[in-house]
Amino acid sequence: MKLTSTAFENNSTMDAKYTVEGEDISPPLAWSGAPAETVTFALICDDPDAPSRERPAAKPWVHWILFNIPADVRKLPARIPRQGELSHFVGARQGVNSWSSKNIGYRGPVPPPGSGPHRYFFKLYALDTKLELDLSATKEQLLAAMSGHVLVEGELMGTFER
Repeated sequence: MKLTSTAFENNSTMDAKYTVEGEDISPPLAWSGAPAETVTFALICDDPDAPSRERPAAKPWVHWILFNIPADVRKLPARIPRQGELSHFVGARQGVNSWSSKNIGYRGPVPPPGSGPHRYFFKLYALDTKLELDLSATKEQLLAAMSGHVLVEGELMGTFER
């Protein structure tokens, strides 16, 4: 499955518009190549380089969790609202990110100044089921619920530094 964005190319610098230094809005994403038996999609965006590549934390910093995206959806527009239930994608839900407040929905890159370039992995999973998870679902809970249900996955990586 191929995951792309009009906001940045794979393995290239993300536009500041999609970071905390800019508008802190989710980037537009599109995908192709999902299997016909896909029931839903799930998306995770995280930063394995936080707080720095030289001294990363034990767990990547989570920027976005989105799951139960309907099987007929093939793109997400920029600026997905920070709310648990998404009305324009019936059944889709957002889980919690690593922030301590305003932790539902996308929060953009904000690497510590001078920590070098960080990598932001957007991972999309085609699933053979709808997930029974609450709005408070974490990345770990999402990964556990997806176990055994991933048909195929796609990845897009952007970088950003301050």
